[in-house]
Order: sequence, then structure tokens, then C-alpha cells
Amino acid sequence: MPNDALPIFRALADPTRLRIFHLLRAMELSIGELAQVLGQSQPRVSRHVKILADAGLAERRKEGSWVFLGLGPDACVGPLFAAIDDWSRDGEDVWAVADRARLAAVRADRAAAAARYFAEHAEEWDAIRSLHVPESAVEQRILSMLVDAPIGRMVDIGTGTGRMIELVGARAASALGIDRSPEMLRLARVKLAEAGLTQAELRQGDMYALPLGDGSADLVILHQVLHFAQHPAAAIAESARLLGPGGRLLIVDFASHDLEDLRSRDAHVRLGFGDDQIGGWFQAAGMGLDRVEELVGDALTVKLWLGVRGQRSQLKAVS
Repeated sequence: MPNDALPIFRALADPTRLRIFHLLRAMELSIGELAQVLGQSQPRVSRHVKILADAGLAERRKEGSWVFLGLGPDACVGPLFAAIDDWSRDGEDVWAVADRARLAAVRADRAAAAARYFAEHAEEWDAIRSLHVPESAVEQRILSMLVDAPIGRMVDIGTGTGRMIELVGARAASALGIDRSPEMLRLARVKLAEAGLTQAELRQGDMYALPLGDGSADLVILHQVLHFAQHPAAAIAESARLLGPGGRLLIVDFASHDLEDLRSRDAHVRLGFGDDQIGGWFQAAGMGLDRVEELVGDALTVKLWLGVRGQRSQLKAVS
């Protein structure tokens, strides 16, 4: 037997770790949520998780004070699940049935927390939405701008509640959402689970120092994120770093405006952007401005800027 197989089979030889392995197949879970499902203490669960992680069967990610667990690389876990499924054809283990029921309770807890958060913040979001065109119109324009090429490997920076992954993630070869806020990432997990996109990956990260390698994405999206950036040029440069030749960066944000109360009330650092600004930042990051579209609202105009890595700018403004 190959030496690297030994820690894998040793890890799965324990019934609790096998249950954890099954649970992570259904969804990413925090240590606390795993403890809730398993009915065990968090320190005990943490020890089991460490063994699974050391064997390459699970991956840990810290988000604020929480630690979330996901499965290891598919090349490692895929053959194991295929074998387990084959061995389980004659019936399901009683623990699997019970764990699935408790997992439903975890999903319900997440959904309830998300509903509370949305209720508490609904007024401020609705106030901003009332100033511009409906989100449905913006999303339809996003889809039309991305229809010309496959989505490929998608990265959504500042993913928030995961709406961009929900919108186009089903067409992507892979979908990764990154956000600084652990609270937003927990909301995104609820939304994506409801949409059936349980395999989309979510990570905590900073848009100025993304936890990804050069050329690791085909499409990067910055949806209503850039106006919060202290250094938009740096955020665009870091996004462009993820793209290989021909990779696309889509920025959706506001055109330049003078609504100062958005700065004081809603923490907007930038009051929108001009085409020349975005085009200049694209050029500095090795991209060409391929297309610009706008949707005019009552007080705010939403702009969509599409850049292509390694391409010269060919500005096409569409209203």
C-alpha cells in the first residue's frame, strides 16, 4: 500500500471522523455546527478535524472567530466517496440518517440568523436601492455582458450574500466568493444552499491581498464593491493579477455622483467613478476596457465596465 494512503485510511477508521467526512460532503460547517450535529464537545471535534485535515481529507479556514471546514481536493476525496457509495447500496447507516436530520436543523438556524440580519438592515439597503434602477435590470445586463464567452473559473470579490455566484455560478466551471465579513459569508452560505449551489466555495479575504495565485481565474467580478475601497487602483490591480490572457474583469458600480450623504450614512469612500478613471486603472493593470454599459436611475446611474486582460481598450458605451 502506498505510504500516502495510510493516513487516509487511518483517519477514516474512526466512526466519528467518517461521520464528519459525510457531513462535509453535504455542506461546509463550522466546528460549532459539527459539534451540534455530532452531539460532542468542540475540543473533541477539533481533534477529529485535525486528523482529517492532516490526511488531506478536510480543509480548515478561519473567518473571524469561527473556523469553517470543507472537503479536501476532489482528487483525494472523490475516489473515497465513490467507494463508500458503492458499499452503501444495500442501505443507509442509522447514523447517517440521524446526522442528516440534525444537519437540517443547522440549516434552519442559519436561515433564521440570515432573516434576522436582513430584517435589521432592510431599511438602509432599500434606501440605496430606491435611488437607482431595479437590481433585476442590472442583473439582466450583467448576464448579457457575460454571454459571449464561457464563465470558466469565477471569483466574486466582496461577495456579500453571494448573489453574483447565485446569478452566474451554475454556468461556471468553479465559483469562489471572497469577503472580509464573516457575517456576510455566513449569509452567503444560506443563500447558496437555498439555490442548490452547495459546492461553491467561500473564503474570508481582503481584496488587496487575495488568497489566490496568479492566473487562477477566468472571470473576476467586483459588484458594488469598489465604492467602499480606499485604494480602487490597487483593488483592480489585485483582481487583474488573478486573470490569465483573455481573462475578464467585470466591475459594477455607480457613475460619478454628488450624493454626499452616502459617504456619511453608508460608508461609501468613493462617490462613483468615471469611464476615464476605470479605463486608466485597467490600463495600468494590463487590461483593456472592452465595454461600458449604463443604467440610469432616479438619482444614481449604475455603470458596468468590462475589462479584458492583455487587450487594448475598445470603448463601447451602451445606455
